Amino acid sequence: MKPSVRVRPWRIMATWYTADLHLGHRNIIDYCARPFGDTEAMNRALVDGWNDVVANGDDVWVLGDFALGKLANTLPLVNELRGRKVLVAGNHDRCWLGHGRRAEGWTERYLEAGFDEVNQGQVKRRVGDTEVLLCHFPYRGDSHDHDRYREHRPADRGSWLLHGHVHERWVQRGRMINVGVDATGFRPISEDDVAATIERGVMTR
Repeated sequence: MKPSVRVRPWRIMATWYTADLHLGHRNIIDYCARPFGDTEAMNRALVDGWNDVVANGDDVWVLGDFALGKLANTLPLVNELRGRKVLVAGNHDRCWLGHGRRAEGWTERYLEAGFDEVNQGQVKRRVGDTEVLLCHFPYRGDSHDHDRYREHRPADRGSWLLHGHVHERWVQRGRMINVGVDATGFRPISEDDVAATIERGVMTR
């Protein structure tokens, strides 16, 4: 009789989306009513939540606003996060070209810190059979009471849009899907879940 062999289950590499971690940002705890006592607890919860779902071979798209505070302390946290990490810069990222000359040299620093790729503006991708846009900003709406950064927002030509920026304001509004941590239980959302949302169709809440 041949000895039984235990085979480790094979796992297909996955893709994940997230935004608005705001690592190291004390004020975001009060502003968004995040359930953390301080930035250290928030940082640890966000890192642990990410690593609970993401495997080393996965891709993770970060749609802006990764880290604030003292970046010498917060930006290196990218090395604690599993997966291949791709940033689409948001208005609170130092490398965002919307900052003009103040952004010079920062893309290199984000790459040195552990991001595999840094993008500006918007990126097209396919989620299942659907072409979607990725951008930090939604077509319309804001975390404030008025729409800021209008010149940096994508034009609404009917595509589904994955975005951040609005924090807890909504999960889905029409063809806009908020992948920010305040809307996704403080961890990345899988591409399968995004595809299921698109398949369910447009919602207005």
